Amino acid sequence: MKKKQTTKPTRRDFIRNSSLAAAGFFIVPRHVLGKGFIAPSDKLNIAGIGVGGKGQSDLAEFAKSPNANIVALCDVDDRQAKKSRERFSKANYYKDFREMLAKEAKNIDAVSVSTPDNTHAVAALAAMQLGKHVYCQKPMTHDIYEARVLTEAAKKYKVVTQMGNQGGSGDGVRKMKEMVDAGMIGDVHTVHCWTNRPVWPQGVPTPTGQFEVPSELNWDLWLGPAKKIDYNPAYLPFNWRGWWNFGTGSLGDMACHIMDPVYRILPIDFPSSVEASVATIWKEMWNDSVNTDSCPPSSIVHLVYPRKDGKGNIRVSWHDGGLLPERPEELLPDEAMGNWDGGTIFIGTKGKIMCDCYGANPRLLPTILMKEKTMPKETIKRVPEGHYVQWVNACIAGYGKGETSSPFSFAGPFTESILISNLAIRSFLMKNPNGKGWDDKYLGRKRLLWDAKNMKITNFDEANQFVKREYRDGWSLSL
Repeated sequence: MKKKQTTKPTRRDFIRNSSLAAAGFFIVPRHVLGKGFIAPSDKLNIAGIGVGGKGQSDLAEFAKSPNANIVALCDVDDRQAKKSRERFSKANYYKDFREMLAKEAKNIDAVSVSTPDNTHAVAALAAMQLGKHVYCQKPMTHDIYEARVLTEAAKKYKVVTQMGNQGGSGDGVRKMKEMVDAGMIGDVHTVHCWTNRPVWPQGVPTPTGQFEVPSELNWDLWLGPAKKIDYNPAYLPFNWRGWWNFGTGSLGDMACHIMDPVYRILPIDFPSSVEASVATIWKEMWNDSVNTDSCPPSSIVHLVYPRKDGKGNIRVSWHDGGLLPERPEELLPDEAMGNWDGGTIFIGTKGKIMCDCYGANPRLLPTILMKEKTMPKETIKRVPEGHYVQWVNACIAGYGKGETSSPFSFAGPFTESILISNLAIRSFLMKNPNGKGWDDKYLGRKRLLWDAKNMKITNFDEANQFVKREYRDGWSLSL
């Protein structure tokens, strides 16, 4: 009796291992084919989910690799997909990623997810469950529970993953880590992060009015697992970021870039506590008229991280919406603090170090020290090929063989920390469930204690509704 095959060979296995002897052919060694030739077995067939806007630029970055082949495209809005469809005209096009994955399962090796935040998790998990490698735009997920699920899924399905925080592959954050590890500022105890976001409407009334859904758009698919609401052009194509139903606000957009050095350099994983304050008008709060559908126009969040080396805690503060931390006294009056998009300052027992957004341009404070001090030798491998091509190469190498800067094993816990900040922001504006207006007994204006293992706030149960959102009928997320 013939032994039953337990593992179905993949398309790449077939290409690599078949001799095609029946046809009288054999696989020719690479050197015979000529310099620069890319064998079909070394091509990574990529499908894009969400191919307009950021998805368009993501695909263009993958295409810079001679090893990448864009074979399928998916977008719920034909208007957004237009340019990608023109550039990758041979790729099959779909509106529903579930249909695409079902029909293209044998043709694709990897999937790039660049949709609005509300569908990151369902699309990425569906791809991983088919054994497809995944590149997912930041933030990795819309809520904390989703981040935990995707982290576990990447390990379970043994796929190569990468979150789209490209600064994580930059030279700047590596140089900064070498400086901190060399003890140039001593033990870090405090960090300040800030951004100029939002650059879209936040803290505004919920859009009203009746509008016909454009013929090019599948509104139901655009909503995905999010709560069902009527179509309104105010949300598309970009301003969805400012609404909790779809987006994750300034933190979701920029913290994955600006806080990356914090999580990548320091000995931390999950915070033990978080507290937030947001911009509101007292009269609005008293009259019960603050809009909690929309992210606030500005916020400040304070997180406490226990150091994994047992040397106490590290306090990390986040500022957005034009709010800034105090300017370091070591910074000269005309010297820029970070750059236009934001920045990060580490404060240690022996000094301070500052970088721009993406961890770029790290410098000691005062900046004259950059000329006076001897910089440490490079000890951390650089990524000259960049964040996107790094993922392509890692996918071709295979799970456990290739390396990425932000695999879900790193990006998942990192994303949880970011989304815990949003939990605190949303808790700040919670209304008294027993009456009108706000009451300090119920308001989330307190230090929230976080049990990372169980994904739970232990001292304010009302806040836990923001750990895991409810999916509408027809959508689910399970391993």
